[in-house]
Amino acid sequence: MQPPQPATEPYSIGDSVTVYVADEDVDAEYHGTECIVVNRFTDDLNTETDRETDQYTYRLESKATGDVLPVDFRHADLVPSQ
Repeated sequence: MQPPQPATEPYSIGDSVTVYVADEDVDAEYHGTECIVVNRFTDDLNTETDRETDQYTYRLESKATGDVLPVDFRHADLVPSQ
């Protein structure tokens, strides 16, 4: 079974996503956290990687607690919530 994949298009404010990072990731404590996108930021990382979605970073609110997570996540770290 393949792991879930990030969306092919950028997420929008209000979208439901789940944090999906590796166990050894510094932010692994948030793996599996279901969230709502509350803000979206852009930078120029995509110019280095040639992947258009790499320019997006997201601020997230936990669905369980209603708290904004203390770290922002890159597009590749999020998958659409089911």
